[in-house]
Amino acid sequence: MTSSFVPLPLPPSADPSNLKAFGREVHGVHPRKLTQAEFKEVEEALYNHDLLLFRNIDLTPQQHYLLVEAFDMSSELYSHGNKALDKTKTSILHAYVKSLPNTPQVEIIGHGTIRDHEGIPEIILKHGRHPENHAFFRWHMDAALYDLCPPKVTTLYGVRVPKGEMQIVRYDDGSGDELNVTLGTTAFVSGKTMFGILPKELKSLAVRARAKYAPHPFQWMRNARAVPTGLGLETEGLETALEDLPPWEEEKVKAYPFLWKNPVTGELLLQVHPCAIIEIQIDPLPQGRDNTNVPYPAGGRITDLKEIRELIYRMERLGIAPSLVYPHSWEEKDLVLFNNRGLIHSVVGVFKKGQTRLFHQCSLAASDEPLGPSEEDVNRWS
Repeated sequence: MTSSFVPLPLPPSADPSNLKAFGREVHGVHPRKLTQAEFKEVEEALYNHDLLLFRNIDLTPQQHYLLVEAFDMSSELYSHGNKALDKTKTSILHAYVKSLPNTPQVEIIGHGTIRDHEGIPEIILKHGRHPENHAFFRWHMDAALYDLCPPKVTTLYGVRVPKGEMQIVRYDDGSGDELNVTLGTTAFVSGKTMFGILPKELKSLAVRARAKYAPHPFQWMRNARAVPTGLGLETEGLETALEDLPPWEEEKVKAYPFLWKNPVTGELLLQVHPCAIIEIQIDPLPQGRDNTNVPYPAGGRITDLKEIRELIYRMERLGIAPSLVYPHSWEEKDLVLFNNRGLIHSVVGVFKKGQTRLFHQCSLAASDEPLGPSEEDVNRWS
């Protein structure tokens, strides 16, 4: 049987015109039994559609890890380092992510008490949620954003999926936006779309800008609160002072272009982690360009956190409109692969007592850095 790639069913809230190329369900092949030719088809489809779904798949943690490793054969560490989060109790991620003992590149995430699972006698998992409402928790890419390179591909495997009533995500930012979702969904938005819908002046800024991230960003942000939409942090002075972080080295601090390039299609994608950014660096407009209404035509640096967050929110908020969000409706044994360098995503929802969710997640720190805009791209979009 040959492989086929079928468009994903979209929820009524989605705008098909903006999501027509987004996501495909894969038929005809099993992800742990791919020939070299079949893998190449899957890899190309992933970068063309950003998200692939395999239904009703049996997958051991070791098979899961080997599948992800095939996208970058030189990578072998979990995106934050093998078992690093288990030992880093001051990281905001420590409460939500745990390593499997025999396959440390695969993490377990979810909610509730889990017993006798993959060598773990008992563990209590905590589902990330906004403390005040049914909302997106925190929009992000999977990446340590310090020392290690961002993963190319992330995979999520539904081991135990709870059933329950639909929930309403309330944006609570004055827009009145809401989104109906299934219990425990994962919400995805496209960096390609996010860049494509920007007004001209913000495209000019995006193609010239770089995001510098805090050292040990998930320890730096651990006390800060997310804004109601999950798209960044409140500016309340609650970040950990840099001198109070674990020892860090400037050469391991990450600074990436706002725009990353899809390695297959060559398209530009807006890919900025809205919670971890600590500085914006902007190149000047190319010589001779009209600077009317263009922000920062002479370039510069922005170091004020409130100004940084307001600018990133302005640029990314358009892209998380309800019509542009794909909230995946999970079934047990679903395997989702997504282009971690082309999407941001968020966990969603609130569970009741007794509801249990168990997922395996694998994303490996890459062997190279993301591609940014070329000189041609800068000249085109500035």
